[in-house]
Amino acid sequence: MTATTDTLFDLVIRNVRIEEDGALADIAVRDGRIASLASNLQCEGVETVDGQGAFAFAGFVDSHVHLDKACILDRCRICEGTLAEAVRETARVKADFDEGDVYARAARVVEQAISHGTVRMRTFVEIDPRAGFRSFAAIRRIKADYAFAIDIEICAFAQDGLTNERETVDMIDAALADGADLVGGCPYTDPDPAGHVDLVFDLAVKHGVAVDFHLDFDLDPGHTDLPAVIAATMRHGWQGRVAIGHVTNLSAMTPAEVIMIAHRLAEAGIALTVLPATDLFLSGRGHDRLVPRGVAPAHVMAACGVVTSIATNNILNPFTPLGDASLVRMANLYANIMQISRDDDILRVFDMVGQSAARQLGAPHGLSVGADATIVLVDTSGPKAVVREIARVVAGWKNGRKSFDNGRIQIHKPIPEGTR
Repeated sequence: MTATTDTLFDLVIRNVRIEEDGALADIAVRDGRIASLASNLQCEGVETVDGQGAFAFAGFVDSHVHLDKACILDRCRICEGTLAEAVRETARVKADFDEGDVYARAARVVEQAISHGTVRMRTFVEIDPRAGFRSFAAIRRIKADYAFAIDIEICAFAQDGLTNERETVDMIDAALADGADLVGGCPYTDPDPAGHVDLVFDLAVKHGVAVDFHLDFDLDPGHTDLPAVIAATMRHGWQGRVAIGHVTNLSAMTPAEVIMIAHRLAEAGIALTVLPATDLFLSGRGHDRLVPRGVAPAHVMAACGVVTSIATNNILNPFTPLGDASLVRMANLYANIMQISRDDDILRVFDMVGQSAARQLGAPHGLSVGADATIVLVDTSGPKAVVREIARVVAGWKNGRKSFDNGRIQIHKPIPEGTR
């Protein structure tokens, strides 16, 4: 039968599941948006894909990554495996970064992320007298060049302090005027953490942008810069526009203390990102046995109403000498660390690399009629299986255009003798 205008779509993806072990459904796309989503759609597509029972969703969201300093492991020394060493080594080598170098390393990671089904990303970019604007220029090019597959927002980031280096304040101010999407701070590297927090918020308010802090990256439950962040958030009316990452000291607190802080974060509208690979690698270096995990219990915070996410952070550098930009693997790692097994908690973990992470970035996420046709297929039965099995990502589309295809696994069994 020849399709009429009403039943001809740009793309039809058939036989996919949109919930765990759900009925097979079809997705029809027109003009970059989902036009219909139902079982047994009676229509045709200019392009038709058989999903073969794969799980379809709106893609992974990486809320915290450092593209500018990825893949520099060969330039750095790792003797202690500590946070202080990682900061020191990166500061040493970034003075020699040039735009082409940063672009090539960032492109490598972005292409890995795309192939793993990531459709949105927040990357921090260090801007200071050592890095100059070279990394920022490279990542701006990456953002434009890979927009066909992934939406990237750039956080102008003060890794090495602000009160101790006022030139950095002016440089980040200039970057925010020149296309950076938000501002990031790191109070624990500044001799005046509270002053650092205030300077970051001053920049955010001046440019009307969100804020994302690296915070409380230690195992001391008695030390925290969180009250300063909460107070500044409330004072400036920045609820829903602030995120904090790491906060590893939460892992050293009692359950009652964690819940109390969770309620304060929820009230202040401050989101939390955990970075399992980095937090595991750098934490507890002073212990020779029973080494602390050092990963904040984000699923507990989420149950209290905090917007939470699990993210990549660093790849192949002194902060994290491992990694491949796979959020499926990161979600599974988090579930293992936290000894999670119940279905509800596994689903919460999946949300922390999907819908909840998108909410933290203020972005829409989900498959529904009228939504952008950004669709990722995973070779499994649903979101719980994605996390439990580290399921393989098959293919993806952004705004209805195919952005990557990993192909289907084929097992070539030998034909038994006598049956040929």
